Amino acid sequence: MDSVQAPARPKLAMCNIFSDVEQLGEFALDHGFSGIDWSFEAATLPQTPADESMWADRLAALGPLEVRFHCPFHRIDLGHVDSWEARGAEAIFRNIIRLVAKVKGQFLTIHIGLGRNSTEPLSWDRTVKNLSRVVKCGARHGVKVCLENLAWGWTSRPHLFEKLIRGSGAGVTLDIGHAHACESINTQQFEVEDFVTPHADRVLNAHIYHTELSNRGHIPPERLEDIENRLEILRSIGCSWWVLEVWREQGLLQTKKIIDEYLTHSPYWAKSHN
Repeated sequence: MDSVQAPARPKLAMCNIFSDVEQLGEFALDHGFSGIDWSFEAATLPQTPADESMWADRLAALGPLEVRFHCPFHRIDLGHVDSWEARGAEAIFRNIIRLVAKVKGQFLTIHIGLGRNSTEPLSWDRTVKNLSRVVKCGARHGVKVCLENLAWGWTSRPHLFEKLIRGSGAGVTLDIGHAHACESINTQQFEVEDFVTPHADRVLNAHIYHTELSNRGHIPPERLEDIENRLEILRSIGCSWWVLEVWREQGLLQTKKIIDEYLTHSPYWAKSHN
C-alpha cells in the first residue's frame, strides 16, 4: 500500500515580545518556534534611509526564523471619511510595504477600524477602494497584504468581512480570539467557520489565543478544549502559519504547550505523521 504523504505541520510563530532582537531570536529558537510575527509601532517607524538600514540590520539578527509583519495601528484607517486622513493612512501602509520588501518579507497584516468604537468616521466605499490600492501596491513589491478580522466593526461580521476581501483582493489573517469575542458569533448569527468558508484559499495567517477581553487583552487558553474546534478549522483549510498572539511570556509558553499537545496527539496529526 502506498504511504500517505504527510501534510506539513503549521509553522508556529510568536510576536516580537522583546525589544532586544537577539533575545527575541534566542527565545524563539529555544522554545521551538519557527517564526516571528513582527508588529510595527506607528510611533517608531523608521523615518530616514539610515533608520531603515538600521532596522533591516536588526531584523537580520533573527537568522533562520521566518518573519511576517503586522500593523496593529489604532485609528489609522484607509477608509476615513476625511480624505486627508485616508491619504495619510495609505502613505503609511505604502511605506511599510516598501520596508517589508526591503527585508524580503512576503506577508503584511493590516486592520480596518482598530481602536474605534464606531464606524461613523469610516467610508465603506473609500475603504474598499483604498484597501484594493494597497493590496495592488503590495503585489507589485512581492508582499501579500492580508486583512484581519477584529472583535468589533465591519470585519467582525463575516458577511461584511467577505465583501471586503472579495472587493479588495486581500488575503486573510484569521484571528480566532477576535472571532470568539465578537457579537456576531456570540449571538449565534454566524459561526466561526463563516469567516473563512467563502475564501478558505486566502487564509494565509492565523492568530491564536483563546479570547480578547477589553480590560485584559489577549487571554491564553487554559486547556486544549478552549480552542480545539477553532484549530480544527485552521487544519481543515490548510493554514500553515500560526501566530501564538500572547504577549506575556508565561501565557505564551502555556499556549505553546497546548498547541504542541494538539499537534502531537490529535488523531489527524498522529495518523498523518506515523
